[in-house]
Amino acid sequence: MEDNRADEDLMLAYRGGDTAAFAALFRRRKGRLYRYLLRQCGDAALAGKLFEDIWLRLIRAHQRYRPQARFLTYLHRLAHQVLMDHYRHRPAGVPRSYLQEPETLLEPLPAEPQADVLAASRQQLERLLQLLVALPEAQREVFLLREEAGLGLEEIARVIDARPETARNRLRQATRFLRQGMRGGE
Repeated sequence: MEDNRADEDLMLAYRGGDTAAFAALFRRRKGRLYRYLLRQCGDAALAGKLFEDIWLRLIRAHQRYRPQARFLTYLHRLAHQVLMDHYRHRPAGVPRSYLQEPETLLEPLPAEPQADVLAASRQQLERLLQLLVALPEAQREVFLLREEAGLGLEEIARVIDARPETARNRLRQATRFLRQGMRGGE
């Protein structure tokens, strides 16, 4: 039986000791969170590890949870922190797209497939996924937070710990890149 309580209410119930509330919250949010991580890092094993880390952090911090924003914002803020920790511990460090303003990150579009290939919806989806991978990580994250998680710009700004203008600029750059790529780089 599905629990129809709001995410925030489920988290508060879990904070109060209701483990069934946590199970309902996990079932409700696991798919989108995993897809976000998979699309952000492009590696299923790594996405699985990060996914587990996020839920473990949530479990460890559940007694301190306070509903100051939507639960989705809270969950994706945790995801962002786990992702940044991952980047900091790898030899290449944090991707430069997180460290620079979006205007400095414009790079050439990847090679285009044939126009007749783009006509089929499957190939269009594959193209979109290719373009998502080609986005700088910071722009991809903001786009996925908007499209996968359904967060608004203010919530995205809270998740990435940046000004709303930064979130808006990254989303605008990502959207422009994806539109140009889907149109053939006009």
